[in-house]
Amino acid sequence: MPSILIIEDDREQSQMLSDYLSGEHMEIITCPTGIDGLTLLRDEPFDALILDVGLPDIDGFEVCRQVRTFSQLPILMLTARGDAMDRIIGLEIGADDYLPKPFNPRELLARLRAILRRTQHTHQSSALRFGRLEIHPDAHAVYLDGEMINLTGYQFDLLSVLVNHAGRVMSRDQLMDALKGHELESFDRSIDVHISRIRGQIEDDPKKPRRILTIRGTGYVFARQQD
Repeated sequence: MPSILIIEDDREQSQMLSDYLSGEHMEIITCPTGIDGLTLLRDEPFDALILDVGLPDIDGFEVCRQVRTFSQLPILMLTARGDAMDRIIGLEIGADDYLPKPFNPRELLARLRAILRRTQHTHQSSALRFGRLEIHPDAHAVYLDGEMINLTGYQFDLLSVLVNHAGRVMSRDQLMDALKGHELESFDRSIDVHISRIRGQIEDDPKKPRRILTIRGTGYVFARQQD
């Protein structure tokens, strides 16, 4: 069941889309502002974003620009404006598709399914596989035995650093330096807390980890060879 975030300040429009797409076997989360939407996107895994251009705080173009600094999540932009230049700008800054209002919900569904199919193919080809564990960098998604693992954005980034240095011991200082964009998270022993939470999601037995190993007095290492 695809998880879709809708950033739309028009409550009636948002509710209509939520009801319609939920009826098409999609999990829908709605948000009325760009700032709150960006927070959700950094902390929760989604399969696609439906993004209105006209938001009350920052416009959809700015949301799209910021999303593209940390994710390749599929974006379908909506606008009440019919200016062709808006469509060009949206696509140039990273939107996958663009739909002017008013629109037929069936057309939106068709476009949404199309970009989900395209990105699913891309993500499958770029996936990193370690035994039963799969990491999809573009989608910010992790799967164990085919089931999606629920990690926060910070935890995904921490796991990604370890994976990208698989077989190499990373000290806490090195990990915090690699995650310096998360200043509020990276301090003292917070790395240990997040490692423990990640293990709780990806290890068969978190007390006897086989994927993220502790090197006593040094740091952590992501094991290359796994079941």
